[in-house]
Amino acid sequence: MPILYWPYANLDLGGIPLAMSTTSGAGALIIGVLLITLGLTLWYHPHLRMFAGVAALLLTLLSFPVANFGGLFLGLITGLIGGSLACSWTPVAAEPSTPPADCPSTAAPAGES
Repeated sequence: MPILYWPYANLDLGGIPLAMSTTSGAGALIIGVLLITLGLTLWYHPHLRMFAGVAALLLTLLSFPVANFGGLFLGLITGLIGGSLACSWTPVAAEPSTPPADCPSTAAPAGES
């Protein structure tokens, strides 16, 4: 979120207004929205984790020169960590629903009680 907020913040530095709404602010907004979209893509479509992770890493690295040092380094650090975790994450394998054939069945044969 810092990468979205900081460029549009109206700061007052000792009585001197500091407005950062420039072309870097528009770039920060676009990069921030795309990073949020990639995060939602990763959450709802885990099979796209490698694409979302690499795209998040590239957007985060792009935010360094475009968006005021990557959101004053807060967005840069969190984006690099999140993109790296997305690339290294693998979903948990599903448990098999039927037992393997070599395991004996514990059910009683038909007709026996």
